[in-house]
Amino acid sequence: MYHRRVGGQSQFSNLLDLEPKSDRIQTVLTYAKRNLRKTLSVEELAKVAHLSPRQFSRLFRAETGRSPAKAIEGLRAEEARIMIESGEHSIDEVAEHTGFGDRDRMRRAFRRAFGQPPQFLKRKARLNP
Repeated sequence: MYHRRVGGQSQFSNLLDLEPKSDRIQTVLTYAKRNLRKTLSVEELAKVAHLSPRQFSRLFRAETGRSPAKAIEGLRAEEARIMIESGEHSIDEVAEHTGFGDRDRMRRAFRRAFGQPPQFLKRKARLNP
């Protein structure tokens, strides 16, 4: 099964892809999605789940198949992609709004998530309004 869709098609939702089994982890993902601009440390996310950081990390990985850091990066990349495709924001604004902090960090995350830099999506969005 492919992780990326071919032909420039939209990616599946990272949030849906995680499919947590418990309400605790679903609550954490919803909290993270609403607070992408924040740092979102394991300690903070563990508090949201009412677990110790170690218990939280284990449960999160067991339920989603990803580490909390990789899941948050995926949520940030998805939100950034949506913002870039809208064509209303600069790359720097998107990086700040989604919690990447700077364009270089966002570019590296985009390459991992989508195989393309954010500038590619921005150019594509301009060509296909």
